[in-house]
Amino acid sequence: MSLWEYANPVKFLRLSSKVLPWAWGLGVACLFIGLVWGFFFTPDDYRMGSTVKIIYLHVPSALMAINAWFMMLVASLIWLIRRHHVSALAAKAAAPVGVAMTLIALVTGAIWGQPMWGTWWVWDPRLTSFLILFLFYLGYLALWAGIGNPDTAADLTSILCIVGSVFAVLSRYAVNFWSQGLHQGASLSLDKEENVADVFYQPLLFSIAGFVLLFFALVLLGTRSEIQFRRARALSLRGNAQ
Repeated sequence: MSLWEYANPVKFLRLSSKVLPWAWGLGVACLFIGLVWGFFFTPDDYRMGSTVKIIYLHVPSALMAINAWFMMLVASLIWLIRRHHVSALAAKAAAPVGVAMTLIALVTGAIWGQPMWGTWWVWDPRLTSFLILFLFYLGYLALWAGIGNPDTAADLTSILCIVGSVFAVLSRYAVNFWSQGLHQGASLSLDKEENVADVFYQPLLFSIAGFVLLFFALVLLGTRSEIQFRRARALSLRGNAQ
């Protein structure tokens, strides 16, 4: 069995209908465990106090905002190279979820930053590149909405996705590129010295798993909706032609 079989809309719909309930269920369960554990059963941080608990929303949403764009990049490249419509529709379906994740990350980051930095916003390299990524998300959606031909829209949004990936990379690694930024280092790292303490780390993993699974579920749902919308449109055009 080849992965490319699921570029067939019929096979994709069949498989996704089986996977979707599991993704929803596991995603909600993981997120519930992570948030309840993190907000109600972890201590205040010795330096940040209770504000540290926003980590359970900020870190997973920021992580998914960046990785959603990378997922869109992969799907867009598949479209440009192999012309599989399901991949283009998956990229389109991921964009509104990416917008929501980016907005959550920006808002929670501002709430977290105000008591830590004494301001809601600074033109820190990571924050600035993250804001630009948010604008790329909006531009991506606007491009899909503004072009009537679906294949042309998929082509142009794929090119935009490739360009925007520069800012996705900067959002992820800006702290490493510019050491003078105010934004703290990574909360999750292969270097144990950079990780948050275990008491915060363990519920954070559940929150991240919940965000990942819910993102996956929303993209599946959005892709299914796009396929069914195209089918309905094709049937309508065929009926009008007759």
